[in-house]
Amino acid sequence: MLYYKYSDYLKNKYGEKVYKLPVNLPVTCPNRLDGDGCAFCAGAGTGFEAMAATVSVTEQLTRTRQMITRKYHANKYIAYFQNYTNTFLPPDRFRSYLMEATRIPGVVEISVSTRPDCVSAEYLDIMRDIRAMTGIQMNVELGLQTANYHTLQMIDRGHGLAEFIDAVLRIKRYTGISICTHVILNLPGDTAADAKILTALGVDIVKLHSLYIARNTRLCDWYENGKITVCSKEEYFERVITFLEQIPETVAVERMFSRIPEKDAVFCNWGCSWWRLRDELLQKMEEEG
Repeated sequence: MLYYKYSDYLKNKYGEKVYKLPVNLPVTCPNRLDGDGCAFCAGAGTGFEAMAATVSVTEQLTRTRQMITRKYHANKYIAYFQNYTNTFLPPDRFRSYLMEATRIPGVVEISVSTRPDCVSAEYLDIMRDIRAMTGIQMNVELGLQTANYHTLQMIDRGHGLAEFIDAVLRIKRYTGISICTHVILNLPGDTAADAKILTALGVDIVKLHSLYIARNTRLCDWYENGKITVCSKEEYFERVITFLEQIPETVAVERMFSRIPEKDAVFCNWGCSWWRLRDELLQKMEEEG
């Protein structure tokens, strides 16, 4: 086994293949209130492929579920509250949106994407209570991006490493809430992949991202003005391999390359498709043992 695939993790957990259904809520990010947010963040956040936030949770999930069911004959789904900082909503609205998702047939898990500095007992209690009431599993996706606090400051992430550690320790107090961590392995200023903090904290899932540069962002300005460069594809491969070598085989790997519509980016994946890069990386790993 080269690494523990997220698809295998879900099969082991739920007995069959499970598909994510993205949901876009009418919420923003606290880091955008007084400015443009993180240097890499586009105005649309990360919800490039999601429906508009004006569409109800029920309609978003139902329409996407119907499409996935027709295409893959799927039976089980994860309601994925993907875009921006979902625990930045008022708690009563947060609860209402999650409860709406529990009523969709086949939903076995709810995944909530948020920032480390927006994790509190109030929201975790809501997730715990809904799990106890419905039996639906819960997951929190935390955007760490890098363990290098100097880089976090450079990209105006709005939090440091300490907030991430605190968030993971808070979530760990709750039985049945798994943790996924997002890491960008080739941010400007970072020279190596360091997974040791994630291993020490016992996260369940990692989602690795190759840096893409979205249009109309500060990162785009820096890139086009020559203030930053992106490492080579070969260097990124080495960083992924180093990262995978540092995590236990029990940690699931959900992704190793980013995806963004071509029209929305000035740079993404060295002009290659993510699946070609994945195949090339896996071949390299096989060859090198």
